[in-house]
Amino acid sequence: MSIDRSKNDFDPVEAVSSFLSNSGFNGRIFHTEETIFTVSDAASAVGAPEEEILKSILLRVNRGEYFALALMSGVNRVDTKKIKKILGASHVSFANPEECCEWSGFRPGGVPPVGYPEQPRSLLDEDLFNYSEVWAAAGTDHAFFPISPAELLRITGGEKADIKIKK
Repeated sequence: MSIDRSKNDFDPVEAVSSFLSNSGFNGRIFHTEETIFTVSDAASAVGAPEEEILKSILLRVNRGEYFALALMSGVNRVDTKKIKKILGASHVSFANPEECCEWSGFRPGGVPPVGYPEQPRSLLDEDLFNYSEVWAAAGTDHAFFPISPAELLRITGGEKADIKIKK
């Protein structure tokens, strides 16, 4: 299942901006000349520790039956076994870059937590709630926005969960 977002008329930052505005979010989107492609890049660009960078990771559930989002603290890694159990799924894997772009319209490095025609089921890493604010990609690897984890939970309709690999 893919989302019909023609490359000619789809503006990824506008999709995120529109969602944020419609959800009653009062923040704003920032742009940087520096890339935010990696957690390290993003931390440098926004001036925040890596723990406060939000990774939005698109997951294939049941071999592409549907997609979900893992919203992670920048220093944590996704535990797909935990996600599989939470979702009651038989299989969970990371969407590859082509699937991510084809399904969502967003490219890796700019995958946002919101801005989809239909919000994927979203699981928020419980460690995000240790911070007053996290920094999320806003559709490209040059656009981002700060948001509180509680507000992120509200606008995604997500759930707080233990989804990280234990260190």
